[in-house]
Amino acid sequence: MPEVKKIVNENNDFQRVEVLKRNREKRNKYQEFFVEGVKPINFALEYNWKIRSFFYTKEKPLSGWAQGILKNSTADFHFELPRELMEKLSDKEEEPSELIAVVKMAGNDLSRVKIKKDLLVAVLDRPSSHGNLGALIRSCEALKADGLIITGHAVDLYDPKTIRASMGTLFAVPVLRLPSHHDLMPWFQRLKAELPAFQIIGSTAKADRLAEEVDFTRPTALLIGNETFGLSNNYKEICDGFCRIPVYGRITSYNLACAASIILYEVDRQRRKTR
Repeated sequence: MPEVKKIVNENNDFQRVEVLKRNREKRNKYQEFFVEGVKPINFALEYNWKIRSFFYTKEKPLSGWAQGILKNSTADFHFELPRELMEKLSDKEEEPSELIAVVKMAGNDLSRVKIKKDLLVAVLDRPSSHGNLGALIRSCEALKADGLIITGHAVDLYDPKTIRASMGTLFAVPVLRLPSHHDLMPWFQRLKAELPAFQIIGSTAKADRLAEEVDFTRPTALLIGNETFGLSNNYKEICDGFCRIPVYGRITSYNLACAASIILYEVDRQRRKTR
């Protein structure tokens, strides 16, 4: 059973969860992150992420949903707060969240991505927008990508803004953070050995082929570049081919998450025809 602690002021327990909310370095140090909202918490529980603690207030009756989660909780701690401290923690504008969770980070081992004959993995290099990253995670979950790998200096996967933009789907899709493309090379070589048809396709507006002209029924890694600079030369050198999306308006490019989602849909469209 979780140990129940009552917090009456901004003590060490309160300060710890508050710093997890706003400080990337502390999140990485403790390997924990801040989660609020019904959908994210439900996803975290459904996909068996380790919940370290729940925070809540009893100054307002808890819903059946919140009561059920606390009753069945396997967290280490439950923290009861005054309403004013719950309001200070919560990002909700009108009413504070009923529950706030502190969750243990997942590992960055590539074994989290299951290798299968119709493998589809997206690789996003140096994303600079929490909204784009979260939206792409949602698309990966919706369109059945087997994983998303982030490389290079990027916005924080575990920032509350990223989690909010992902609508909690961060918990449903294996999402890994790797320092650079170098860390992916041995894995790509292994995939080429185990899956002879495996291909690495880069997304770039300068490609000769449209996405629909690429055979995405093959096991595929889709490489997506930075919002500003696009696909790096390091990634271009390892690509087996490139694709683009047609643009007919005066705007010369799509939003990153939008463009990647269109290509992921094209992958699914082709594969549905072969099922």
